[in-house]
Amino acid sequence: MFQKILIANRGEIALRVLRACKELGIQTVVVHSTADADAMHVRLADESVCIGPPPSRDSYLNIHQIVAACEITGADAVHPGYGFLSENAKFADILAAHNITFIGPSGDHIRIMGDKIEAKRTAKRLGIPVVPGSDGAVTDQKEAKRIAAEIGYPVIIKASAGGGGRGMKVALTEADLEIALQTASTEAGAAFGDDAVYIEKYLQKPRHIEVQVFGDGAGRGVHFGERDCSLQRRHQKVWEEAPSPALNAEERARIGGICAKAIADLGYSGAGTIEFLYENGEFYFIEMNTRLQVEHPVTEAITGIDLVHEQIRVASGGGLSVRQEDIKFNGHAIECRINAEDPRTFTPSPGTITHFHTPGGLGIRVDSGVYSGYKIPPYYDSLIGKLIVHGRNRVECMMRLRRALDEFVVDGIKTTLPLFRDLVGNADIANGDYDIHWLEKYLAKEE
Repeated sequence: MFQKILIANRGEIALRVLRACKELGIQTVVVHSTADADAMHVRLADESVCIGPPPSRDSYLNIHQIVAACEITGADAVHPGYGFLSENAKFADILAAHNITFIGPSGDHIRIMGDKIEAKRTAKRLGIPVVPGSDGAVTDQKEAKRIAAEIGYPVIIKASAGGGGRGMKVALTEADLEIALQTASTEAGAAFGDDAVYIEKYLQKPRHIEVQVFGDGAGRGVHFGERDCSLQRRHQKVWEEAPSPALNAEERARIGGICAKAIADLGYSGAGTIEFLYENGEFYFIEMNTRLQVEHPVTEAITGIDLVHEQIRVASGGGLSVRQEDIKFNGHAIECRINAEDPRTFTPSPGTITHFHTPGGLGIRVDSGVYSGYKIPPYYDSLIGKLIVHGRNRVECMMRLRRALDEFVVDGIKTTLPLFRDLVGNADIANGDYDIHWLEKYLAKEE
């Protein structure tokens, strides 16, 4: 087991990883920018190292500073959390060159799954169902029109190196295709430094289903069930739940088995999430995230297994602590992402939190690194906390969530709490009757 882990992140995920390390008896080091000097994870860590000014490129994305912090403190492993350097293959390679363990998959696996085109090819080879579309990058209009005609309109153009909805354009007809292809390529080049794009069939009313997987790097793989992440705004997840209200037991076992076998065959090590669009009983691969997800606590709630403990165990060479038959699913869990944003316009709302009171009681978990008097900096992601609620079934979970939202108090800044109070009382949400377009349509009606 590791002696000392450096946590290369901030906010609630840094605190989440720090707690797991403490439970395992591992010393912790956190890095921070000058803007985060008073953050909760900095206060609670065994050691802390300031690695630069507020801008992420000068601190949390500064690989050389983080490696130097490892060498100064004697950290023998790095947990990257999510975001920042968590899916940076170069970072994983550099750590390996310095004999520091990256708590995550190999740089090669990060590279494969970070390239959307190569990821799709790999998924297809591993037996994972994929969305019909181009086999690789599309470079000219003639080729694009041929592929679109084969798979049928509407189609979607996606950036190969993309994410977060950037470099994505829908073409409903052939007349739309030329401008969609050009616009997506231009956006991709500007956002990711890579203008390669590919074409897929555009599904009309899909759900976003993701499967949590783990591999031991030596040919064993397991799945921890699925999460439904269909409630999104601008391709950003807002509300996640497990299990999905849309799947039955047979579908759940089928897609979970496919994913676990794929991870084993790939020789993958650590946590990963295989993401799908789901429509009319069919799953279509869209991407794989080679890291811990923001919404991992809902899986922990229904399995009782600490996924960060599992990450650390696998990275240290201890292998998986469970076999597939050991993983049991219990009840229902929902996570709401509480952001420092105006609940209607979604503009960021940095500032000082004057009062912070979290709900409690059976089945309630709040992952947050803020406190009364904490100043939300304007430089980073607006997520300030996650409310995770667990119940014996979805009805009990929704009732408990409604009560927890009523207890949650964050004063001094605007947050998205009012949005969730509206959603929990909505009939479609109560019935689990929604798709990836539902929330944006709902918000448009509310304006």
